[in-house]
Amino acid sequence: MEVRGAQVSLTHDLKAEAHRLGFDLVGVTSPAPAPHLLAYERWLQAGRHAQMAYLESASARERRSDLRRILPEVRSVLSLGIRYPAPEQTAAAESGSPRGRVAAYAWGDDYHEVLPGRLQALVAYLEQRLGRSIPNRWYTDTGPILERDYAQLAGLGWIGKNTCLIHPRLGSYFLLAEILLGIELDPDPPFTADHCGACTRCIEACPTQCILPDRTLDAGRCISYLTIELKGAIPRELRPQMGNWIFGCDICQQVCPWNLRFAAPQGDPAFAPRANIPAPDLIQELSLTPEAFNRKFKRSPIQRAKRRGYLRNVCVALGNTGERAAAPALGQALSGDPEPLVRGHAAWALGQIGGQLAQRLLQQSLGNESDAAVQAEIEAALA
Repeated sequence: MEVRGAQVSLTHDLKAEAHRLGFDLVGVTSPAPAPHLLAYERWLQAGRHAQMAYLESASARERRSDLRRILPEVRSVLSLGIRYPAPEQTAAAESGSPRGRVAAYAWGDDYHEVLPGRLQALVAYLEQRLGRSIPNRWYTDTGPILERDYAQLAGLGWIGKNTCLIHPRLGSYFLLAEILLGIELDPDPPFTADHCGACTRCIEACPTQCILPDRTLDAGRCISYLTIELKGAIPRELRPQMGNWIFGCDICQQVCPWNLRFAAPQGDPAFAPRANIPAPDLIQELSLTPEAFNRKFKRSPIQRAKRRGYLRNVCVALGNTGERAAAPALGQALSGDPEPLVRGHAAWALGQIGGQLAQRLLQQSLGNESDAAVQAEIEAALA
């Protein structure tokens, strides 16, 4: 009984420390197998992970199936969630030049930079309390863990039809993290209710129809995948459906009733919007040099797309606006950008915009372009 009381007290104090460090959701569960492991394996076998080959490596699959492959001494999983701003609160974009859209989690600092220090601080607090070192591993979207499963097991919420973890009083604008610990903590009851009910708003709102009926995604059609994970050309048939999203997408969360009712306008201060990131001027973005890109997006998640991927996305967004005022900037990118990926998507955008200037710029570049893929894009745009 005394051991049990000490366990409860330690868990309570550890959660209080997590809240002090800025985590909004904290729960504890056991390192039992993830409930959706089989569904995940079927998802991989169906090729729904697109070109994310790292997800199907043998070592990652082994560790995902048994947390003891990651930390042999694991006895508890501490699951954590931290809020970022709700995108409904985005300031209205200025009129004039066309604007892009960036997923709200990427408005501020990169969570890969922000959260590790806090996770390490939690481990240090625990070790100080116990007066000894504790076997541990911590992750924030960086390890082979089905983190939404463990968050649900730890009582943080349920996994919605859009595959996001949803809390019944706070919504789904959360970043998740977890710490595997070689110590017994007092576990929380799992979240067993499913509050999605008959609602299908997220499925209906998705522009690319990537949300599947079994609560998985066809990643190869997801705008977040297309703008971040995909390193090559975006499939032409999907480009018109991407709208003006240039990094990630929030649509399936924005239409969710639980976010419409409960999501808070502010998140952790580290993720507060930086200037000119939530709704950037698309024409100006096309002029970003490698040095300017690195300066603007230092410590930002957008670095992950790299300049060539980001400007590829900007070109697609400009093509979807149909703004003829964008033609000169797109023509400059087509004729002068060092990256074939950017030149090819600039050609597509000019084809979407149309008009005499766009046609002239495409014709001029056709004879000077040496990259076969870009030539094909120019020819398709002219056609």
